[in-house]
Parts: sequence; C-alpha cells; structure tokens
Amino acid sequence: MNFTDFKVVLPVIISFGVCAILCPLLIPFLKRLKFGQYIREEGPQSHQKKSGTPTMGGIVIILSIAITSLIYIKDNKGIIPVLFATIGFGIIGFMDDYIKVVMKRSMGLRAWQKLLGQILVTAIFGYYLVNFTDVGITMLIPFSGGKYMDTSYLFIPFFFITILGTVNGSNFTDGLDGLESSVTVLIATFFMVVAIGVKSDISPITGAVAGSLLAFLLFNVYPAKVFMGDTGSLALGGFVAATAYMLQMPLFILIVALIYLVEVLSVMLQVSYFKLSGGKRLFKMAPIHHHFELMGWAETRVVAVFSIVTTILCLIGLMGIN
Repeated sequence: MNFTDFKVVLPVIISFGVCAILCPLLIPFLKRLKFGQYIREEGPQSHQKKSGTPTMGGIVIILSIAITSLIYIKDNKGIIPVLFATIGFGIIGFMDDYIKVVMKRSMGLRAWQKLLGQILVTAIFGYYLVNFTDVGITMLIPFSGGKYMDTSYLFIPFFFITILGTVNGSNFTDGLDGLESSVTVLIATFFMVVAIGVKSDISPITGAVAGSLLAFLLFNVYPAKVFMGDTGSLALGGFVAATAYMLQMPLFILIVALIYLVEVLSVMLQVSYFKLSGGKRLFKMAPIHHHFELMGWAETRVVAVFSIVTTILCLIGLMGIN
C-alpha cells in the first residue's frame, strides 16, 4: 500500500477534525441562546432530566459535511446531488427545530408543511438525478450476482416512497442519546466502502458523513451534551437515501437501514392499532426504542443492540453486492 491509498480516508479525518473543533464552540453558544431540547410529557419519564440539553447540533454535522465536500466537489460532481439532499432536508429540520425551540411551539412545523418541504426537496433531487447524472433508473438487486432491475414507470412512486420513508425513519430513530449517530455512522461507513470499491466520485461525502458523526458522538453519547435535533436527523436521512440512489442501491436501504424501517413501522402500527382497537396499544410506546426502554432496558443497552444489529446488517449488505 502506498501513500496515495490513504487519500480515500482523508475526508473522514478532515470532517472529524472540523466537527470536533466546532462542537465545543457551538454547545456553549446554544446554551446561551437557551436552545434547549423540549421533552414531551408523554415520553418516558426518565427523559425529563434531558430537558434543556442543547439541541440543533445537527448544524455542526451539516457544516462539517459541507466544508469537507467543498474541498472535493470540483473533481467529484456526484457530490452535488447528495450534498443538496443532505442540506435540503437539513433546512427543513432546522425550521422545525427553530419553531419548537425559539418560537416555543412544541409541535414545530405542521405535518403538511414538513411533508410539502420534503416532497419539494425529493422532486428536485430526482430531477437532477434523471437529467444531470448517468445513474439512470435501474437499481442493483441484492444477492442477484450483479443483476439490475429497471423500475420503468414505477420509478417515480418508488422513488418518493423510498426517499420520504428513509428520511422520516432517520428522524424517528433520533430518540436516545447517540442512537441516530451510532446507527447512521455505520450506514455511512457501508456506503463509503462501496463507493471506494466501485470508484464512485461520491466517496468523499460518504467519508465526510462518517467522520462528522464519529466526532459528534464524542458529545452525543450518554449522557448527551448536545442533541442533533431534526436538523441533523432529517439531513442524515436525506444523505442515506441520496447516496443509495447515486450508487444505484436503493434496495439495500431495506437491509443496511432496517432500523429506520422498523422505527417507522412501529409508529404506523401503533397509531393504526390504537385507532382500530379503540385505545389499546401494540407497543408500550413508539417509536420502538422507547418500547425497549419501558421493558427495562438501559438507554445505553438499546443503543448498543441497535448498533450491533446495524453492523451485522451492513456486513450482510456487503455480501449482497455480488
């Protein structure tokens, strides 16, 4: 191995350094502005002690990713749509956080406002993907020996369901100290390995996300000194979905980001069952990570188990490429 081989990990190191420097600067600033996390009363009672912990730390994650990406973007045009999706969904999350924290409206953006913004970002990303990249509308089928599926006229509905589902799955996963960061850094690492392996020009931004999350975890593990908020979780969901499409691997989201899917389904099932049964609950609480908490699992145990599961899923995903 020669020196040039190490260049593939430079984005990780750069982004890690930027985030590690910015976090200690941003956290006191957020405290002074009283940008503290609002904890819902209907949530686990053990979480009430987290009230007031600085949130919107996703700003640092996005800045670290953007700064690192801009160093490589001139020679790696594939970064553009992924960075757009990351920042675009991050802006929606920032608006939601701002309304919750600064304007003191606990629900943030109204559901239709958030959905409209997400549809707009998804539509712009899709338009760029089809018209300004060579990616096309085919997707790699896991464990098929390298066969691709042409989605044809199903591309548009599948595309929107995949992007919106992934983004909101990421959002629901962000409910415990370090959970979203731990799960997503593993998914980002999976995509970084794949991008480097196929020599995709999006590899720098995958490394930037992995590096920023590793640094953010220094401040986000239990007990968290800062939360990423919707600013971070929506941005990361956008990154995962956009990266999967740029690598023609959206079907692999079902494998490597299965935790996202489980979190979304747990909420959907809980709400549906509650309405159909006249007030009964399928889980002790949704999203499902709260269910395990109320079963007596320590918060750190839930994060560890979900991370271990994601690690195994990413290894399975690597096996399914060929």
